[in-house]
Amino acid sequence: MYPLSALDSLSETNSHMVLVTKLNSVLFIQNYEALDNVVEQINESDINSAPHGGQDKGMISLTASAVLPSMRPPPCEENQVCQVANSSQLAILYVSLLLTSIGSGGIRPCVVSFGADQFDGPDKKQKTRTWKFFNWYYFGMGVSILVAVTVIVYVQDNVGWGWGLGIPTIAMFLSIITFALGYRLYQNMDPVGSPFTRLIQVIVAASKKRKLPMVSDPNLLYENEELDAGISTTGKLLHSKQFSFLDKAAIITDEDDPKSPNLWRLNTVHRVEELKSVIRMGPIWAAGIVLITAYVQQGTFSLRQAKTMNRHLTKSFEIPAGSMTVFTMVFMLSTITLYDRLLIRIARHYTGLDRGITFIQRMGIGFAISILATLVSGFVETKRRNAAIAYGLVDKPHSIIPISVFWLVPQYGLHGIAEAFMSIGHLEFFYDQAPESMRSTGAALFWTSIAVGNYFSTFLVSIIHKYTAKPGRTDWLDSNLNKGKLEYFYWLITALQTINLVYYLICARFYTMKPIQLRQKEEEPEGVELAQRV
Repeated sequence: MYPLSALDSLSETNSHMVLVTKLNSVLFIQNYEALDNVVEQINESDINSAPHGGQDKGMISLTASAVLPSMRPPPCEENQVCQVANSSQLAILYVSLLLTSIGSGGIRPCVVSFGADQFDGPDKKQKTRTWKFFNWYYFGMGVSILVAVTVIVYVQDNVGWGWGLGIPTIAMFLSIITFALGYRLYQNMDPVGSPFTRLIQVIVAASKKRKLPMVSDPNLLYENEELDAGISTTGKLLHSKQFSFLDKAAIITDEDDPKSPNLWRLNTVHRVEELKSVIRMGPIWAAGIVLITAYVQQGTFSLRQAKTMNRHLTKSFEIPAGSMTVFTMVFMLSTITLYDRLLIRIARHYTGLDRGITFIQRMGIGFAISILATLVSGFVETKRRNAAIAYGLVDKPHSIIPISVFWLVPQYGLHGIAEAFMSIGHLEFFYDQAPESMRSTGAALFWTSIAVGNYFSTFLVSIIHKYTAKPGRTDWLDSNLNKGKLEYFYWLITALQTINLVYYLICARFYTMKPIQLRQKEEEPEGVELAQRV
């Protein structure tokens, strides 16, 4: 599973990251407002939740557009007005992005849940490996992103766009071959119908029986292990007291036939608890949105900051502004390694948990570190802008300010550390707490929270422009950062994250883990084990 996720992430990350450069340097989109809109679509396409085939086709067409002269404008000679891309060439680009987005949406939720399923089951020894899988799955993604922003970018700049996009395309084919060769070794779950249909059936059944009085004993609610066999292979969900109005869907009336139930009128406790589990995850899902809003600023305003700062390592070598995310990846990878090899062992000594800390605690740590990241970002921007004022560069937005770009490393690094805690904890939370038959849906919720975070970032930027860009006032996010008040924007996000952390702590305090009765292996004595895994 690790080669599959790593190669897949390499192609996904590269295709979206480098297109920002291609839009301007190869297709010559010179309307920067339009370019910003396209970049936003690229960011969203990376996380919106169609299998490998769609992504392969998208990568093939992208590579073709870089290699075939008819699919792109002619090269732009020095001191020559560049010819912009025509409508058909832009159409190829947008269709390629669409196919890549569709493919990404099919792969990402499924590959992580499928991989974790290989370690999840009645075997207790396997269960202890599940949380390790999430750490190393994300590590593999981080390594692939690091390769994309260094090696692949170098190839694109020094060898050509054909190879720059061709290498990720080849990587996609290799990931498919790797998956196909190992398919027989994998543990597969057979499809048992749409989980969304089951959720709707519970809602409809509870609505039809809304006027019925609730039973005094939960044991009287409908159970049918044979009916639920396909959706409860590792264990069945037990009755919980939350959202008791949904329990009416499991009340047996004279009109119901328990042996052959009409699922639009009568549902088992397990199916009712599936819906309850999804509802319970909602508030925790929402808590991840603001953190993503903070994180995505690395690819927008932090990138613009880097472009105005001294990026020279030597007189002849300059760090590309877009490669500053290397520091995010390095800090994230280092944190994952340190967490897995050292911090877990220390925490285990105090908590007694095999995984060291719960995923609820892990997410909370990530939220706190992210607050520190945006707080630091505001102070660094204040220093950068003061340097611009001191050197008389306020009205020269494209001039390089004599201040090292390495002042940005702390904020990039803190975002990487926060991601190692929060994002992996968030992903682990959705997999663990989602109903067994909806684990890929749970993983999709993780990626959906990232998409919503991007949309919220766009909304927030629009609001800031609307209320600060007025006559006689300084736009916080002015196109000339030296005149703007970007630090206020960072501190606004810091305030929102602080409120979000309080909200998360309240949600975590009252969150109820899904009650599941695990099935034992056949060779073990008969019986069940009650588990509320954290």
